[in-house]
Parts: sequence; structure tokens; C-alpha cells
Amino acid sequence: MHMFLVVATVLIVALMVAFGVAGITTGWVVPFGRRRILRPKLWGYSQLIGAVGLSLWMFLGLIPRRFDLVPLIGWFVWMGALGLQTLAQRPGRAPRGGVTKAAS
Repeated sequence: MHMFLVVATVLIVALMVAFGVAGITTGWVVPFGRRRILRPKLWGYSQLIGAVGLSLWMFLGLIPRRFDLVPLIGWFVWMGALGLQTLAQRPGRAPRGGVTKAAS
């Protein structure tokens, strides 16, 4: 059972990293999130940060059953990444001066 948890966590973290890199470099977002994600670069960065936080929390805390400061920091980093993903669903700031690009 322990090996299944490790393999599943490695797969999830690898997918998060791949989706994050794709979001940062090309602006690609997973199909089920395309309608909601308005800022794909911020979403990509939050995926990468979330992968780091999830790795710290799972591999240094839950799986070896060690509950000290590092896994707790990983959990807070992961929760912060979820907050960034929420911000990626909101529009960015308008440009200064109130001038917007005209749609042609």
C-alpha cells in the first residue's frame, strides 16, 4: 500500500510540473480549466509552487510519518499555491491611464 501512495504522489507531482511549465512557456491550460483561467502564466507558476509544496508535505511528512517544521512549511506553500490559482481565475489590473487597446 505504501508503494501505491508513493507512485501516485510522484505521478501527480510530475503532472503538476508539466502543466506548470506548459502554462508558463506557452500559455496552455488543461482543457477543463480553459474557461476559468484568465492568467495562464500565474496559473503555471502556482502549479510549480504547488508541486514543491506537495512534495515537501508528502515526501518529508506524511509518507515517512515525520511531523516537524519542514512538512508544515510544505503544507503552507501548497495552500499558498491554491490561493495563487484562485487569483489566476480573476482578471489582471487595468493599464494605467484608463487607456485600453481597441478591439479590431
